[in-house]
Amino acid sequence: MGWQAAVVGAIGAATFQQQGKIGKFNQSINERNAKVAEAEAVQIEKKTEFDIARFNNSYEKLKGSVEVNLAKSGVVSGQGTAYRIATANAREKYMQENIMRYNSKVAQSKKIEEANFARISGQMAREQARLAQYQTIASTSTSLLNMNNFGGGKDYSKTYTGGMQSDGNYYDPYNMGTTE
Repeated sequence: MGWQAAVVGAIGAATFQQQGKIGKFNQSINERNAKVAEAEAVQIEKKTEFDIARFNNSYEKLKGSVEVNLAKSGVVSGQGTAYRIATANAREKYMQENIMRYNSKVAQSKKIEEANFARISGQMAREQARLAQYQTIASTSTSLLNMNNFGGGKDYSKTYTGGMQSDGNYYDPYNMGTTE
């Protein structure tokens, strides 16, 4: 094996290693993106709980101010109009909490799906790198085999020069051999 073959082999090996490192790097980036998306999903849940607690505080303040205003106007609490107002407000509070929770679950699901997609993308990047490595092995092997003439002794690289070959024989296309 000549020095050219050694260089081709070394370049092929270096390319193979770099392709593996690139695949692992791309997979690690996508894994990080997946973890970030999952953390965002957790933050969405925490923010929703905080928003609901803040909403409940606002509701309690509203409820208190409604009761005070009704009492000032002489309406008896828990009967008639005061009861209907309190019931409507409680129903609205319940609906708003459910809407907030639903929107939170949708947003969390989107983030989890984003994380899953990032992981799949990472696995695909790794597989693409493996495929590139196989292609590098195949092309390097082909180059090395061509350089060594497939391990045989006959040189297949001679070209037709208009009759006489470089070894002094004449090319005969009907005989598929050489004639003297």
